[in-house]
Amino acid sequence: MTVADLQRRILIVVSAAQVLSGFGLVAGITVGALLAAELWDSAAAAGLPAVLMTAGAAGAALLIARISDSRGRRVGLASGYAAGAIGAWGVIAAAVAELPALVLASFLVYGAGLAANLQARFAAADLAPVHRRATAMSIVLMATTAGAVLGPVSAEWSGSLAAGWGLEPLLGPFVVAGVACMLAAAVLVALLRPDPLLTARARGVDVPAASSEGEPDVPWRVPVAGGIGVMVIGQGVMVAIMTMTPVHLTEHEHGLDAVGAAIAWHVAAMYLPSPLSGWLVDRYGPARVAALSGVVLVAAGALAASSGAALGGISAALVLLGLGWSLAMVAGSAVLATRVPPRLRPRLQGRADALTTLAGASGAGLAGVVAAGAGYATLAWGGAAIALLALPLALVVRVRAGTMSAS
Repeated sequence: MTVADLQRRILIVVSAAQVLSGFGLVAGITVGALLAAELWDSAAAAGLPAVLMTAGAAGAALLIARISDSRGRRVGLASGYAAGAIGAWGVIAAAVAELPALVLASFLVYGAGLAANLQARFAAADLAPVHRRATAMSIVLMATTAGAVLGPVSAEWSGSLAAGWGLEPLLGPFVVAGVACMLAAAVLVALLRPDPLLTARARGVDVPAASSEGEPDVPWRVPVAGGIGVMVIGQGVMVAIMTMTPVHLTEHEHGLDAVGAAIAWHVAAMYLPSPLSGWLVDRYGPARVAALSGVVLVAAGALAASSGAALGGISAALVLLGLGWSLAMVAGSAVLATRVPPRLRPRLQGRADALTTLAGASGAGLAGVVAAGAGYATLAWGGAAIALLALPLALVVRVRAGTMSAS
């Protein structure tokens, strides 16, 4: 098979795994907070699953990257999905046995599925031409949309299924999550052959990490640090504002249906425009798209802050927030997929995802404190101010280094 043939096969296989894993993981996330609140009989416990899953995802990102570096993407990603399935089933077993500490430990393992779902985008870039890597990654990100939409919908029927087995209905989505993640792992083990990363190394797909004009190469760490910074800002700002928006809307007497619709628009805006984000990066370069992400995120924060409790304004702000996240994630990922020396790429990608994940956790934690003390508008304005940092970071990304020019 030619490299082009292999790349087409890889995109199909990895996208199929993304649909499955996204379906399962979102199904579990949907009811994780409700399950924790019920088990501990306290609303204060509702945030524990998200914190633990995030921490688990950050740690797993490093492990998946290490495994991928030595054994290939197939083994690394499949291991992450399988661990996510074990975590989901661990939640069920621990809840049935009424072992709260084991429930918490299971949520930590469950986070490995989240890490694999995010790192899968790099598998799409390993064999892609340098000028098409952003588009390839964006296709895999878009595939997550199907899971993100169908996951919450499965909560009701999977709950009924669990009840028929004599289980707590809230455990139903974790049954789905475990099965879906294990199927995703099976798809990769069976079909992701040959491995994209190992094949790229064997065929020497990457060009040397130097500029085409032959001038001295600027240390690659400079633009890469800028790209990681853009992803960290995009993730932190997005999670902070998104986390407190449902609370803000419900406090102003908007129903759960309206809140759910607003969040659905936000999630759709995160993933559906990914191909557009990828095309923009491939066409105009990651630096310009990184700057654009900052502008869009600033607009999102300003609109959220100035909309009061108006559902239309807040919904529009969430759409912009999702789009800004998409632009930042694809631009930063493109830097990691093209400018890092090939031998260091997998592990640095894992470290970048770990930092990005922790930024989201920090944003969620600080958002509650800021909103409680100063209000939702202040939080949104603060997010807009932080998003401005993407503009100077975009200038850092423009430094010529690595395998592509910083146009």
